[in-house]
Amino acid sequence: MSNETPSALEIDEVRQALLLQIKNLPDLPGVYRYIGADGTVLYVGKAISLKKRVGSYFNKNDHSPRIRLMLAQVASLETTVVRSEAEALVLENNLIKALSPRYNILFRDDKSYPYLVLTGHASPRLAYYRGALDKRHTYFGPFPNGYVVKESIQLLQKVFQLRTCEDSVFSNRSRACLLHQIKRCSAPCVNAISPEDYRADVNNAMLFLSGKENEVLQQLEARMQTLSANWEFEAAAAVRDQIQALAKVQEKQFVSSNSSDSDADILACVEEGGLLCVNLAMVRGGRHVGDKNLFPSHADEYTPAEALHAFIAQHYLERTVPPLIFCSPEPDGASILAASLSEQTGRRVIINSNPNGERRIWLEMAAKNAQLAILQRKTQQASQAGRLTALVEALGLPDETQRIECFDISHTMGELTVASCVVYDNQDMQPKQYRRFNIATTTSPGKGDAGFEPITPGDDYAAMRQVLTRRYEKLATGTVEEGRADSKVPDVILIDGGKGQLGVALEVMEEIGLSEPWIIGVAKGETRKAGLEQLIIPRLGKTIQLKRDHPGLHLIQQIRDESHRFAITGHRARRAKARVASTLEDIEGIGPKRRQKLLARFGGLQGVKAASMDDLAAVEGINQALAEKIYAALRG
Repeated sequence: MSNETPSALEIDEVRQALLLQIKNLPDLPGVYRYIGADGTVLYVGKAISLKKRVGSYFNKNDHSPRIRLMLAQVASLETTVVRSEAEALVLENNLIKALSPRYNILFRDDKSYPYLVLTGHASPRLAYYRGALDKRHTYFGPFPNGYVVKESIQLLQKVFQLRTCEDSVFSNRSRACLLHQIKRCSAPCVNAISPEDYRADVNNAMLFLSGKENEVLQQLEARMQTLSANWEFEAAAAVRDQIQALAKVQEKQFVSSNSSDSDADILACVEEGGLLCVNLAMVRGGRHVGDKNLFPSHADEYTPAEALHAFIAQHYLERTVPPLIFCSPEPDGASILAASLSEQTGRRVIINSNPNGERRIWLEMAAKNAQLAILQRKTQQASQAGRLTALVEALGLPDETQRIECFDISHTMGELTVASCVVYDNQDMQPKQYRRFNIATTTSPGKGDAGFEPITPGDDYAAMRQVLTRRYEKLATGTVEEGRADSKVPDVILIDGGKGQLGVALEVMEEIGLSEPWIIGVAKGETRKAGLEQLIIPRLGKTIQLKRDHPGLHLIQQIRDESHRFAITGHRARRAKARVASTLEDIEGIGPKRRQKLLARFGGLQGVKAASMDDLAAVEGINQALAEKIYAALRG
C-alpha cells in the first residue's frame, strides 16, 4: 500500500537510482529539485555545477538535521540546465515562489508594493497604484505600505492641485467637482487652468517626488515674483500658498538624506532566540518613506547572511530595484545577486555591506528595528500562547489544540447573505486562509454555490448548514488537494450563535463524518454585553461562562470579532455592488448601455442621484421624459 513506510530495500533502491542519475549530470550551471514520494517538491536549489553540487548532498555525512531529514524523503530528482549562475538564481526563485518547497526559506511577501503614479494623459492623473508597471506612465516608489502613498497624494493635492479622478469621470464632467471648490484640484476637466500651467504643476510634482524640493521652490518663487511684477496679485497669492504648503510638507519628513542618492533600500537581518527578521527600509527621492519587518518561513538553521540572500533574490524578482541596496550582514553570493539584479534592470545595481557616514546610520537603524520587531513578536507569541493555554485548561480541550476556525453569518433583512470563516493557527490570526461564502436566497439567487438550493431569506440555520457543508465536505471525504491551507482539519470550530446554530453544526459534522474537531457555540449573554458570552460545549454536555478578564475568553472574543468583521465587510461589499446595478435596473427604459453611460458621466450612483433633470437629459440616449423618470425614482 502507498501509505506503508518504505522498507530498507526500497530506500536503498531509490538511493542507487539517484546516485546513477547524479553520475550522469552535466558539469554546467542549473537548478535542481528534490521530489518526495507523493510528488511534492521538497527543495529547490541552484548550482554553478549541477554534478558537483547535487553530488555533495550524497557524498557527505555531516549534514545538518534539516538536510538529513530532507534527504530521507527524496524519491526523485529533476534538473534544468541554464547558461549562467545569474540565470540559475532567477529560475531558482521563480520556482521557490511558485512551489513553496517545505525545505526552502520562504519570504511570504506576495502582495505587490504600492506606487504613486502620474499617468501619461494630456492632463496627467495623480493616483495610488499596485500591479504591473506600464511604460506610458511615470511611477514613484515602491513604498513600504499604502498609507505612505495615500498621505503623499493628499499632500501633493494641497500643493499642486493635480486631478485624482477616474478617466471616465474626468472626460464626462460639465462642471468642476467639490475638490476644486476646496482647492484640492485645479479642475483641468473644465479648463479652469490652462494646459501649460497644469503641465507646469505636473512637472513640479515630479521634481518634488524625485527629491528636488529646492529646485521646485526656486521655480515657484521666480513665478510668484513675475506674477507680482505683472500686477497679477491673485495668481501670485495662489503661488505663495503653494510655496507655504510645500514648506510644510518638507517639515513633515521625519528622516531625510543629505546624500545625492535619491533611491535606495536598506536591509538588515537579525537573529535572536531562534527568530530571524529582515527589516526593509526604503529611501525614495532622498527621503525615508518607511520600513517593513518580514519573518521568513522554514528559517530553521539558516544564518542571517543566507536569509538575506534568499530575501534579495525573492523580493526583487519582477519588482522595481533601486540602484543602491545597503545590507547588514553581507548576503551570501552578493556579487552574483548584484549581477543578476543589474541584468534584470538594465543598469548597474550596487549591493554595499560596509557603507560610511549617514548610510551606516541607516543600517544601524534598520538592525535596531529588526531587533525590536523580534522582541514584539516574542511578546505577542507569549501573550497568545498564554491565552491559548488558558482556554485549553478552562474548557478541557486537548493539549495539542492549535487551529481554531470560526463561522459567522451576515445579511440585511435576509438579503445578500454572506458567511465568513476565519482561521487562528500558530498562535495568530491567518488572514490568507480566511474564506467568504456567498449564500443564494430565493429572492436574490446571486452567485451562490451551484450545488445548493437557494435558502429562505433570513434563515441563518440554513446558511450555517450550507457554509459548514461547503467548507468541510471535501475535507471529510479526502478530496482536498494535499498541502492546501483548507486541507487541515481544525482542532476547534467556533460557531457564533446559540443552541440553534450549534445544533445545525453538530448535524452537519455527523452527516459528513467529521468527528475530530470540538464544536463550541459562542452565545451572547442576556444583556448582549462583551464579557458575558456563554460557551456551549456539547462534548462536555455543559455551558461555561468564563470571567470577563479570563485570557481564554479574550482569545475567543478576538477570533469571534474577527469573524464578525470579515463577514460584515464581505456583506457590505456585496450589497454596495448590488445597489449600483439594481437601483438603475429597476427603472423602466434603463438598459445596460444607458446605465453604463449614466454611471460614467456622473462618476457612480451617488453622482446620478445628485444630478438635476437637465443634467440627466444631457446624457446621450436620455430624453427629457426618461430624465424625469430617473430623477423621480432616485429621489423618491
